Amino acid sequence: MVGEKGMVATYFAISQQAASQFAARKSAPVGAAPVMTEALPTTVRPRLVLASSSPRRLALLQNAGLTPDEVRAADIDETVGRGEEPAALAKRLALAKARAVAQLGVGSFVIGADTVVARGRRSLGKPGDAAAARTCLNLLSGRRHRVHTGLCVIAPDGRTRTRLVTTGVTFKRLTLAEIESYVASQEWRDKAGGYAIQGRAAAFILRVNGSPSNVVGLPLYETIALLVGLGFPYP
Repeated sequence: MVGEKGMVATYFAISQQAASQFAARKSAPVGAAPVMTEALPTTVRPRLVLASSSPRRLALLQNAGLTPDEVRAADIDETVGRGEEPAALAKRLALAKARAVAQLGVGSFVIGADTVVARGRRSLGKPGDAAAARTCLNLLSGRRHRVHTGLCVIAPDGRTRTRLVTTGVTFKRLTLAEIESYVASQEWRDKAGGYAIQGRAAAFILRVNGSPSNVVGLPLYETIALLVGLGFPYP
């Protein structure tokens, strides 16, 4: 559970990754024959592909030291099925995204994910306009909702693992002025449920039960666990 709102924003501050390389040399005695040293074996990391165009998912992976070799959005139909519940929708779309990219023959570990904000059995997608964003915020105001992220990882040999991660999020009761100010900020654009927990909406959050990174769009612990379970080297 996140106790202070400031911790939420700090948790998701995007930082750049840096890598350092070291070289060691041995000096041979003067006049001695050159000393041949055997090169240390190096591990070649398999290719990693993120089947998503989300900059937030990419940033989360980079912060965990997992920079994908390629980011490729999956071209799939994301229409909600008749009577399809939010959790089932998230799992189905994550699997479809990963399969669509893996079938292109990339020969890599492929990560697919889809996040759905749910108010009861109702899925709150990405608002198409300001009016839809207001509707989302009014539905979430003063209530607890769930954020479901479906995960799918496909190995180069076709082995597939899936998982559903759910986080509970409780909003404070929002005033009309807070809703209008947030809508005017445009932060709701391209966000499931019409808000970004890593942005201004962090001030609306009373508590988070579960994975905070899941609310951003990618539960890191579970993602890495699936990768490692399929043989991807980490760290």
